[in-house]
Parts: sequence; structure tokens; C-alpha cells
Amino acid sequence: MRSWVIGLIGVAGLAAIIVGTYVSREALVGVASAIALAVGVGWPHFLRIPAKKTLATVIALPGVGSAIAAGLVPAPGFLDWTPAFMALGMMAVFVVQLIRGTGQAQRLESTLGCCVGVLLSCLGAGWIASARFNGVREMILVAAISAAVALFAGLIRWPDRVVAPLGIVLAGLAGPLAGLVFSDLAVLPAAIFGVVVGAVLVSFRRLVTLRGAPLNLAAALSMGLAPVSAVGSLAYFIDKLLIY
Repeated sequence: MRSWVIGLIGVAGLAAIIVGTYVSREALVGVASAIALAVGVGWPHFLRIPAKKTLATVIALPGVGSAIAAGLVPAPGFLDWTPAFMALGMMAVFVVQLIRGTGQAQRLESTLGCCVGVLLSCLGAGWIASARFNGVREMILVAAISAAVALFAGLIRWPDRVVAPLGIVLAGLAGPLAGLVFSDLAVLPAAIFGVVVGAVLVSFRRLVTLRGAPLNLAAALSMGLAPVSAVGSLAYFIDKLLIY
């Protein structure tokens, strides 16, 4: 699939998160769980590694468990279970590689790449934690707008050396503007948040560019939603450290 399709998938994921935030906590947990499943199922296809079904399971399930736990645990430990699910997922990745036996193809790539996939799958729980942290839904909206601007910048068919700084700058500008319109968020924290989010998202665009080969549907879904998942925990920690 073309790179612009991946960007649109990410924007659709952000829109689903916003809708889930304003509907109910259960709806947001469902959206975060669906994103974790999509990331898990498609990540082995993006890496082009063997044992795709098994590895997809051990990547996706920790993300789903992390999202459910973030929606159920009492405040303030919204992400207390997330490290545990990350650890379990990584242990499962190593167990799968041991079961495959010695001499199997791409064992090192599978192990390292799938551990990264587990992290990305679990980080989506941050959207739920951010929504529950202080009950300010507008913060989620500001975060999603900054991320969407960076994703739209990534749709431009220019070289990465141009699109990368452009996406970071535009996301850094979108954060304060969205904060002024939708909330009373201070300009400096919103700008810092936008710059960090933009840097993360343009990095994922670079990953797609470096891969070179076309992506199938599963890989495109994973690469479109993985940065969205990562931004969730960024939004939570930046909200907690700089804004609240």
C-alpha cells in the first residue's frame, strides 16, 4: 500500500480515540484494544519474519491486557500494570524463539523486532490513562490534533529531510493553537508536546521509507496505528509532568 494510505489509517485511529473519549471509558478501552490488536497482527508482516501468527498473538495480547487494566485499575495507578504486560510479552517472544529451535531464520531480527512491537502495542494504554488522569477531555483533543497535523505533513511526497522538520514544526505550532481554542492549556507545554509528538511520528514515516518494499494490508494497519499507540503514553506523561 502507498504511504499516504498509512497516514490516513493513523488519522482514522486518532479520530476513533477522540470519539471513544467522548462516548465512554468502555468505548475508549475498546478502541485502544482494537489498535493493540491491529499493531500486533500487522507488526510481523512489516518485519517480514517467520512464525507470523504466533508472534502476532504474543504482541497483541499484552497490548489488549494493558488497555483493559488501564481502564479498570483505581486512580492514580492507571499504568501500573503496563510494565508487567510488557515484560510478559517480551518473555513470550523469547519463549517462541526458543521453541522454534536453533538455526532458524531471522531469530535475532524476530526477537528484537517483536519486543519493540510489544512495547508499541502496550503504549496505547496511555490514551486511557490520559483520559482518566484529570478528566479533561480537551487534552486528548489537543494531543490528537498535534498528531494528526504531523501525520498529514507525512503525506507530502517530499524527501524525508524536508518532511521531517516540517512535520515537527507544524505539530509544534498545532499544539498551542489547539490548546488556545479547545482548552486553557499554556502555550509552552503545548508547544513542547507538539514537537515531541511530531518527532515520534516522522520517525515512523522514516521506518516505512527505509523498508522500501510495498506493505500489505496488515502491515499498513500496524504502521499506521503503531505511532498513534505510542503517542498515547507520551500524552499521559507530558500531561502529568508539564501540564497538570
